[in-house]
Amino acid sequence: MDIRFRKYSWQLAPASVRDIRERVFIREQKVPPELEWDQTDEIADHYLAVLPDNTPAGVARLFSTLEETGHIGRMAILPEHRGSGIGEALLRHLIQESAGRFSELRLSAQEHAIPFYQRSGFHVCSDVYDDAGIPHYDMRCLAPGLTAQALVSANHPMVLGVDTDSWLFESEDRLVALMDSVVGQAGQRIWLYDRLLSHDLYDRHRFRDLISTLARRHRLSEVRLLIHDDKPLVKRRHQLVELMRRLPSRMELRLVNTDYPVADQPFALVDREGVVYRHNFDKPEGFAKFADGGRVKLLSEDFQRMWDAARPSLELRELPL
Repeated sequence: MDIRFRKYSWQLAPASVRDIRERVFIREQKVPPELEWDQTDEIADHYLAVLPDNTPAGVARLFSTLEETGHIGRMAILPEHRGSGIGEALLRHLIQESAGRFSELRLSAQEHAIPFYQRSGFHVCSDVYDDAGIPHYDMRCLAPGLTAQALVSANHPMVLGVDTDSWLFESEDRLVALMDSVVGQAGQRIWLYDRLLSHDLYDRHRFRDLISTLARRHRLSEVRLLIHDDKPLVKRRHQLVELMRRLPSRMELRLVNTDYPVADQPFALVDREGVVYRHNFDKPEGFAKFADGGRVKLLSEDFQRMWDAARPSLELRELPL
């Protein structure tokens, strides 16, 4: 079906944008009108999906916070047009619109719609909560630019435990996007092995926040940092070090013992499925996989062997908070 998409400001949007939301959310889902209409409408871009004969079929809105994070919301397809792919086409159009503009996309999904959003590269990032009497979860896409490229030929791109493709990287920007996308989906553990905790890759606000979210999630959360050299961390304050010293029971850093065999390639392991693997310590070249349990198992064994022989950093222990 040839679906077209039109973008409007709230002031210039046709009546059909409001009519579709009223029919779906207020009449069908019983959302109170005072919750449906809000001030965000004034700052958002509103998208209308129309059929070839110009019949309105669905709507959504997109707005940003600090021009870094895009928020998708108020997505609704009229009952008579559901099941025909219009909703998926509209969502993927919004992702394409966001590529190169936002570093992250977020949305609030009704519980039953989670699989729908996962097919387009979103993953759950919150516990369930109530919104207008309906169970919801927050979902996000941490690399909309890469996701937009993958949606041309794949479903569930960059979803941990589902996407079996290999994502190659040869630049720092692509490495950072993939690293965040894998790490951001950790449910229990992150094991990271590198020569240094380089500031460009690891000393970033978003990466710190992703690690912090996992470390604070529950008592079984585990973050292990295994490195060769801690001297740069002593000379310059590092966000992960500060976080580790505030969450000592959830995060630990050790230095490898070079008297024992150590791996020549750095990697990050997320839960039992995700891996980001670099071919050497000095270049941003390698691959990421979101569902590679076999490789993660082998690398976990290597990591555990090095971890058991490693020692804590006495220098970092003595740093003041």
